[in-house]
Amino acid sequence: MTTTATLDWRRAQAYLAERGHDLALDAAPRRLSGGFANLNYLVYFDGAPAVLRRPPHGEIPPGAHDMGREHRILARLHEAFPLAPRGLLLCDDPAILGAPFQLLEYREGVTIEASLPATLDDPERLAADLGAMMIEVLAELHRVDPAAVGLDTLGRPAGFLERAVRGWLRRARLCFATFDDGVPASVERLAVWLGDNQVPDRACDLLHNDFKLNNILLDRDTYAPVAVLDWDQGTRGDGLFDLATLLSYWTEDGDPPAMHAIAQMPTAAPGFPTREAAARRYSELSGRDLSDFRFHRVLGQLKTAVIFAQLYARWRGGGTDDPKYAEFGPLALGLLDVAEEIARGLRF
Repeated sequence: MTTTATLDWRRAQAYLAERGHDLALDAAPRRLSGGFANLNYLVYFDGAPAVLRRPPHGEIPPGAHDMGREHRILARLHEAFPLAPRGLLLCDDPAILGAPFQLLEYREGVTIEASLPATLDDPERLAADLGAMMIEVLAELHRVDPAAVGLDTLGRPAGFLERAVRGWLRRARLCFATFDDGVPASVERLAVWLGDNQVPDRACDLLHNDFKLNNILLDRDTYAPVAVLDWDQGTRGDGLFDLATLLSYWTEDGDPPAMHAIAQMPTAAPGFPTREAAARRYSELSGRDLSDFRFHRVLGQLKTAVIFAQLYARWRGGGTDDPKYAEFGPLALGLLDVAEEIARGLRF
């Protein structure tokens, strides 16, 4: 579904014309639906369909919705990773559309979120194929040599995991402090566990940092991957953190309600591999040792809890009036409980 865009398109058109580009406005640009954050619009740029992308309105969490970082990645990554759409142009002047924006290659396809399509003849077969595909694509990304695509100075891979622990705990304390009951004791227990179980960085991979099924565009007929979307958190670091992020959304039958409430991947449906099987397959494809992966899993689940806490805090602060955001507070608290279960070895 799409909705009519309301940005100052004439101003954007004039800005682009000054730089030798044409933004067609014969028909109104259309906002592309999906996701909770960045705003994406289908436009015609230099005679071809493209996506104009900018951050959401309101306060932006540190390190999120970075159009400059995403454009830098997408301007080069497609050379070695064809599923990355090509970055076309970056505008870093927030005066044009209220925030920095970029234009990138448009690819046609569909996304799958909470459930599989209802018209499938063999849903279990597709579930198995999608589960395998996600792990194969992630391993393929992590095989890319950053230097080969000019991204060998992206991010700060040294000390990546230690900074990630500090950063996500800091955000947790800030976000949960806005909840009625304040910061839950589970945040401090997780802080102690992560400090006691900190592992060193053992790889320097290109990371997507938000890799999950609804960020993969699929062919409408075959459900083969067409593109991997949403690179604004991309960086370099330990690839196991990308895997942990994926598995933090990977719901299984029998998971607690908070995991099912995430509703961003239908992995509890019959045919999908379990989280543990998916991790083993990644290890086979990448050669990575998973002996200390519990640390990454706890950190990844904490990260996902904080993301939903940030969305809830945005709703409470008036940054959005979307009623579904009101549900994210209890969801975030439930995901902290899941992180503690992982830390105790009660859940993979």
